[in-house]
Amino acid sequence: MSARKLQKAQTRRALLEAALSQMGTDRDFASLSLREVARAAGIAPTSFYRHFRDLEELGISLVEGAAGDLRERMRWARREVDPDIGMVRASVNTFMEYLNEHASLRHILLRERAVGTPAFRSAVKNAIEGFVDDLSEDLKRVNEERGTPIGDIRLVAETLVTLVLDGGTAALEGGPEGREAVAERLVTQLRMVVLGAQTMANARSTWTGRRIVYKSIDGGGVTR
Repeated sequence: MSARKLQKAQTRRALLEAALSQMGTDRDFASLSLREVARAAGIAPTSFYRHFRDLEELGISLVEGAAGDLRERMRWARREVDPDIGMVRASVNTFMEYLNEHASLRHILLRERAVGTPAFRSAVKNAIEGFVDDLSEDLKRVNEERGTPIGDIRLVAETLVTLVLDGGTAALEGGPEGREAVAERLVTQLRMVVLGAQTMANARSTWTGRRIVYKSIDGGGVTR
């Protein structure tokens, strides 16, 4: 990379980090001004336009970057899961750790999906679709490995992702002291959805009178 391109990349990164630094529990992205972001990045406001068309484009870049990072972490957590922990708990733990480590980014992914501009909300929606795509693939893989069919994997994945995002919002609002309780509740909710979907997929087998064992993606099961 040439010195000029390297400098441009560094300035772009400085602008992204400056925007995040201006956000907090009492500020959303829409309240930021281009001038204050440029000042925090150490550049003139007019130089901002060499890197982003406007603040909205900068915000969308933040969404895409945060979503990509979190997607990679979640994929790794589900594929390298400790059998003693289980896929559901590993996913929740990874998500909550991300919220704790990235105070400003968590507001971008959670709060802004409801209050941002149409373009911003669209970017968050696309990011969520990515999470659903990844989870659908992993649910299919795990259930094929375990021989436990699950009905309408895409719908199940959408439900699980929605629960996780809502749980993350609740964790934000409850503060650090309430996050452990939120995480435990979330683990239970996710397991209920998965077991319910597996039970529905197997329901037709009850007519044959065969003995059925419903196994969760975390192991164990219930015999009927």
